[in-house]
Amino acid sequence: MSKRVVHTERAPAPFQGAPYSQGIVHGGLVFVAGQVGIDPETNQVVGGGIEAQTEQVMKNISAVLEAAGSSLANVLKASIFLVDFGDFPAMNDVYASFVGPEFPARATVQIAGLPSGALVEIEVVAHT
Repeated sequence: MSKRVVHTERAPAPFQGAPYSQGIVHGGLVFVAGQVGIDPETNQVVGGGIEAQTEQVMKNISAVLEAAGSSLANVLKASIFLVDFGDFPAMNDVYASFVGPEFPARATVQIAGLPSGALVEIEVVAHT
């Protein structure tokens, strides 16, 4: 079984040309690289705080999943990285609106920082 690289213009390109793919499909699974709240049209982190950034993150993830032949309904596992754990409730509300009602497994951790002033990064694994 070979892997397939996923690329879409509807999600941001790898950050500053870093050596990673937006997503990889292999063995019936889609591995989506960590996404931050960058608008793919402006290549800038969206304003509006944690809610707006989480919404953009989920739109970016959805675009990569769709390009891979999957969707948010097929997400099995999510890993969420927050700069400020005080943002957890607001992030959680937006995240839940995109992945419910059958929620995937998940881990959420606080980290020291993200590029470009991003407040949240999310990566997922889904099935095709």
